[in-house]
Amino acid sequence: MNQARILVILPALNEGRNIARAVRGIVERLPEVDVLVVDDGSRDNTAAEARGAGAQVLELPYNLGIGAAVQAGFQFALLRDYDIVLRNDGDGQHEPSNNLDLLARLASADVDVVIGSRFIDARGDYGTPLPRRLGSAILASLLTMIIGQRVTDPTSGCAAFNRRAISLFAQAFPHDYPEPEAILMLQRCGLRQVEAPVKFIPRQHGDSSITPLRSVYYMLKVILAILINLLRRPHLERQP
Repeated sequence: MNQARILVILPALNEGRNIARAVRGIVERLPEVDVLVVDDGSRDNTAAEARGAGAQVLELPYNLGIGAAVQAGFQFALLRDYDIVLRNDGDGQHEPSNNLDLLARLASADVDVVIGSRFIDARGDYGTPLPRRLGSAILASLLTMIIGQRVTDPTSGCAAFNRRAISLFAQAFPHDYPEPEAILMLQRCGLRQVEAPVKFIPRQHGDSSITPLRSVYYMLKVILAILINLLRRPHLERQP
């Protein structure tokens, strides 16, 4: 694992007040990794703050959405021959030490993706609002039934990916509701995934764009998208 080339992807939109802390926290614990901030058309100083903290920055021309930003990060990783991708969020809500746990699990288990779950261990969740928690529980139950494997945190943006997963998601990645749909996509393309407990911390600056009403709307649209995807053929052939 010490010889593996590791890239941490941080998608970010208008996170100028949070991104530097997120980047520095990662580098302090994993000084050997490279950090890529994918600036998804921010209107603030996100890109400048990220560069000042030591990250590479990929600036998208305008706001393309979280799915496109994450896929751009996977394409960057594939083109530059990284062995492992870690994904965190640019708002700094993922405890940086999570990455050490995800890497250890990826190395020890016969899996392609390790998804960090705040709900496996009650200490991992700092207090997700009830509407979002209920919506996540419904999505988790649906995905558990579909893929035949327990899912507890279907909207987590904290995960580790090996080369097979990097190749898959560089070619195709869900754009509208990426995390729940990616779980289904992994299963349909024959990649192995597990969850591992992680800790989330409160956002220090700014507010989440997901309000209680949006949580309900999001859940209904994600469920519909998942059901529609079940009627389609897999995006790609099963990975070798």
